[in-house]
Amino acid sequence: MKRLAVESMVTSEYNEWWSKRVNDNIPRLGEEDVRSVGEYLQVVSSKIEIIKHDFEKKEIWSWERK
Repeated sequence: MKRLAVESMVTSEYNEWWSKRVNDNIPRLGEEDVRSVGEYLQVVSSKIEIIKHDFEKKEIWSWERK
C-alpha cells in the first residue's frame, strides 16, 4: 500500500494511527496454533503417505480395468 506524504501535512497522530492500522491487519498466531517444525513435518509426511496410497490404489484399479 503506497501513501503520499508531504512533511507539513502529516501529523504525529496520523503516523501513529497509520502504523497501528497497518499492524492490526497482520494476523498473529495464538499459542495453540503454533507447532514445532518436527510436528509440522510429521503432518506433511502423513499427508504425503495418504496421497501416495490413494495414487497406488487408483493405479492398481486402472490396470485391473484394462
